[in-house]
Amino acid sequence: MNSTEWKEKLSSIKDGFSNSAIKSNAGNIDALETEYLGRKGLLMLLLRDLKDFSLEEKKILGPLGNTLKAEITSKLAELKNKFGAGSASSLKNDFDLTLPAFPYSKGSLHPITQTINKMTEVFLKLGFSVAEGPFLENEYYNFEALNIPEDHSSRDMHDTFYSAIKDSKNKDWLLRTHTSPVQIRTMEKQEPPLRIISPGRVFRRDAIDASHSFVFYQIEGFYVDKNVSMADLKWTLETFIKELFGENVKLRFRPSYFPFVEPGAEVDMSCVFCNDKKGKCPVCKGTGWIEVLGAGTIHPKVLKSCGYDSDKWSGFAFGAGVERFAMLLFGIKDMRVLYENDLRILKQL
Repeated sequence: MNSTEWKEKLSSIKDGFSNSAIKSNAGNIDALETEYLGRKGLLMLLLRDLKDFSLEEKKILGPLGNTLKAEITSKLAELKNKFGAGSASSLKNDFDLTLPAFPYSKGSLHPITQTINKMTEVFLKLGFSVAEGPFLENEYYNFEALNIPEDHSSRDMHDTFYSAIKDSKNKDWLLRTHTSPVQIRTMEKQEPPLRIISPGRVFRRDAIDASHSFVFYQIEGFYVDKNVSMADLKWTLETFIKELFGENVKLRFRPSYFPFVEPGAEVDMSCVFCNDKKGKCPVCKGTGWIEVLGAGTIHPKVLKSCGYDSDKWSGFAFGAGVERFAMLLFGIKDMRVLYENDLRILKQL
């Protein structure tokens, strides 16, 4: 094909489109666009033939083809605007026969998401900020910087999901077992005072039952400043629990051991299922108390590992399972309900 033949064919395409556009209606605009501007459309195929011409000929023929393409595009847009919602394309996009009939079913936030939002909202009121960290951690951030010794049971293969690779410092990669590594990462980057919470997903080799899962959510919080004590921790947690469950809820602190705090404490709240009636409650086992948190003042070794002067700075930290709070807030006695995606149950929550 020479340049003269190419021009004649271009003129024929222009006349053909003009005639078709005059006769167009709401039902054939899409077909008209495909016929001329589609991947194998008349004009597009002709434009591809330009590759066979010399550079001088391309400089003459190219603008002619692009001008016609712009004219066709403009005319098609005008036709679509003219026919509006009556065009086949609009009908196809605006109406889906597979949609359910009115009234439509409305979705809602999952109970775990609702619980995280409620817990976060309380801590934001108390001046805390939210920080996040990676799911894939190394041994330093997950264990060593938190003063967890090598012989601690949590570092065994039967408790932690280890990967088959190591980092540049020959440390094993693993799926984080708690959100506490966020505490280390934050303190390494920021100077005190700090008031941070870090909600997120964690992973442990736990068998699935009514109160355990190998994947679950945890919220960690810590506060670092001058002269921070257990009294500050006690006030913060009491305010947090009572904001969620009401002023009548009671708390108690029991001495406990966690490598990253000293002293450490288990925090219990009065059972919301039996209302402290020490009978045969399956949740609190008749004790009237439910363990909800682990907490304590941050160990000096943890502060030093982050470059803080433990003689100048002190702090407290706490960690809680989000599923446990969700069960308490929504009256659920088996956490497996939260993961079975049974709409008959989730709609009630």
